[in-house]
Amino acid sequence: MRNIGAPELVLILAVLVLLFGAKKLPDISRSLGRSMRIFKSEINQMKDDDKPPAAEPRPIEGTIERPTPETREALPEPERREP
Repeated sequence: MRNIGAPELVLILAVLVLLFGAKKLPDISRSLGRSMRIFKSEINQMKDDDKPPAAEPRPIEGTIERPTPETREALPEPERREP
């Protein structure tokens, strides 16, 4: 079996132009490209769905987490004792 060369490609293109017309070929190739792009993104999503979710680190029991700036503002002011 031989590879497809330039003469064969020209013949295939000529047949396509005769079948579909020169005006429809750009639309057909554009829609084919969009379809391939959508297909590729769906395949990538399927691969991502198979991966297990990343485990979030849990704090060790008995430890105190440091407050973030957002939670620090929500904390009440500590009571001050007068001597």
